[in-house]
Amino acid sequence: MTTDARTSAPAHPPERGLLRLLGPAFVAAIAYVDPGNVAANLTAGAGYGYLLLWVLVAANAMAVLVQYLSAKLSVVTGSTLPELLRARLGTKARLAYWGQAELVAAATDLAEVIGGAVALKLLFGTPLLVGGLVVGLVSLGLLMLQNRDGVRRFEAAVVALLLVIVVGFVSGVLLAPPDASEAAAGLVPRFEGSETVLLAASMLGATVMPHAVYLHSAMARDHHGPVAPHRTRRVLGATRVDVLAALLVAGVVNISMLLLAASALRGVEGTDTLEGAHAAVATHLGTGAALLFAIGLLASGLASTSVGAYAGAVIMQGLLHVDVPLLVRRVVTLVPALICLGAGVDPTRALVVSQVVLSFGIPFALIPLVALTSSRSLMGAHVNRRGTHLAAVTAVALVVALNVALLWLTFTG
Repeated sequence: MTTDARTSAPAHPPERGLLRLLGPAFVAAIAYVDPGNVAANLTAGAGYGYLLLWVLVAANAMAVLVQYLSAKLSVVTGSTLPELLRARLGTKARLAYWGQAELVAAATDLAEVIGGAVALKLLFGTPLLVGGLVVGLVSLGLLMLQNRDGVRRFEAAVVALLLVIVVGFVSGVLLAPPDASEAAAGLVPRFEGSETVLLAASMLGATVMPHAVYLHSAMARDHHGPVAPHRTRRVLGATRVDVLAALLVAGVVNISMLLLAASALRGVEGTDTLEGAHAAVATHLGTGAALLFAIGLLASGLASTSVGAYAGAVIMQGLLHVDVPLLVRRVVTLVPALICLGAGVDPTRALVVSQVVLSFGIPFALIPLVALTSSRSLMGAHVNRRGTHLAAVTAVALVVALNVALLWLTFTG
């Protein structure tokens, strides 16, 4: 068994039935419900109520478009986004691009390992540093399910964890229903000071995940194998269903987190930390709800750190044509998180800041994705239509504008 990222797609027999074509988007969707999302959404809801609900709705709509384009790119070309970039960039540009992509992957792993460690502390009283090591070891076990012939087993394990995440976080909002009129008001785009812009960037970085864009192109390629021209439209149709279903699930979880915080935790002291939010849930909704919250957080950390490590391998292999065993990547990327845990860095603040780092990495993934899928010479008959192209360009422009506003308000406020 090997755990290296692969450049060539595995050979699969022709698939029959829609269900056999689904799966890659659900793996990518794990990136949208990681512990960074939990921290950002709970902080936003507890501190500002429903004010930033519109950010989640807009970000989820953007995520549907982005993830579909990522999968479409590999279905049509047979190559991943990093591989296509490698073929078009010079050596220096390729190394620089790889550097920022690896920084994004490191920030992702930081959030996921810390989140899992906090969950173990909440459930079993495990010290954070020990919890981080446990998360790393378990995630390695999940990664070992993935090999040339086992991508579907990895998908099945990740989808099972996704179901646990759904139960863990949606159950809380069912116990504390939100105020419908206030929630509707939260759909109107607005900010209240630089801190809300920081949170919006954090929520955006946690919802539109750069590493998920790179990974999805590889997952779709590995899942479907070489797609014959006469099957391309069918596979693309199934991909749309896959993405819509997966991101609908992720969107419901994310929105539930914010609604729970806004309805049950707003103004409660200490809810700006995961531990405080867990304690507040226990106080206001009962120990059962708090247990589900902690279990959901643990499943989130375990699944998302496995997906993040896989994405890092895809990025390195695609851009540098270098295969690094996932065991090695798992150990190396685990180190920054363990340092933070050992140094006593506030876990929740580290999670929120890590999501801001991800937000700055989004344009580097989205701009080339839009450019490549809008290239008729590359995509042929499946090139982006005018409406799709305009929507994608608008999404990129909004991300860049939000980050510029964040910089301005942070350093001048």
